[in-house]
Amino acid sequence: MTPSDADALLGPVLDDLPPEAAAQALAQVINRAAARLHALSRAQAAARKDQPDWPQWAQLQNAARALVLHASTCRDLAARLASRDS
Repeated sequence: MTPSDADALLGPVLDDLPPEAAAQALAQVINRAAARLHALSRAQAAARKDQPDWPQWAQLQNAARALVLHASTCRDLAARLASRDS
């Protein structure tokens, strides 16, 4: 998947939303994607223990864990923006 493919997926979801709702939608997508990436990388790192590609999966798992934490903060902040306008 290329960046333009990702933009094509997001466009229909975001194009007609006001900025606060778009921020909330993006933050939700980021949070769920980060959680899935963390689960995938954790499972692959566990399955590949003692194999040559294990370090890459373990590094991805660590980065994805940090991403989950940041994405959760983004999701919460975007939800506050969206609720402010309700």
